[in-house]
Amino acid sequence: MKRWPINLVSIRRQRGVSLVVVMILLLVMTLLGLAVMRGTLLEERMSANLYDRGMSFQAAEAALREGEALAQDPATRAAVPAAGCNNGICSLPDAAATDRWLDAGFNGWQPAATDIGDVATPASFFIEYMGDAPSWPGCDRVDETNRSPLCMRPRYRITARSQAANAADGRAAVLMQTNYIAP
Repeated sequence: MKRWPINLVSIRRQRGVSLVVVMILLLVMTLLGLAVMRGTLLEERMSANLYDRGMSFQAAEAALREGEALAQDPATRAAVPAAGCNNGICSLPDAAATDRWLDAGFNGWQPAATDIGDVATPASFFIEYMGDAPSWPGCDRVDETNRSPLCMRPRYRITARSQAANAADGRAAVLMQTNYIAP
């Protein structure tokens, strides 16, 4: 009887088991790599959206400041139309109507002069005259004959908006409002 070395006997018994083990490990590593890639792509989209929102926020805030500067001009009160909007200056809002900034058909937005590049669409704003308001608490409670001429000042609501250049993809959009009493 011929004796075979132990190495040769164990090699004949394996019959491709190591190939199956290596293939399973390769499959596991591939699935792990795909999971890491998916997470990386999600994080990249989140950071791009955060950047777009930051740029849109800065553009909307700049448009809001531009609207405040326009509201500060004494000629703005004289430019308030009796109804509707004209050059970004609007009359008293109708309480029964939809808010202007929510109305998709509203075309009274005034483009802002601020340019932040091609990341966001140009910001726009409009100013709504909201009536007169007291400049300091209680000044309107004084008899009108003794009231200071500086007591009642025009009050405006300024609305500004900006959105990412590709907002149709569901990216960042910013809408800001402020109430402003002209000095």
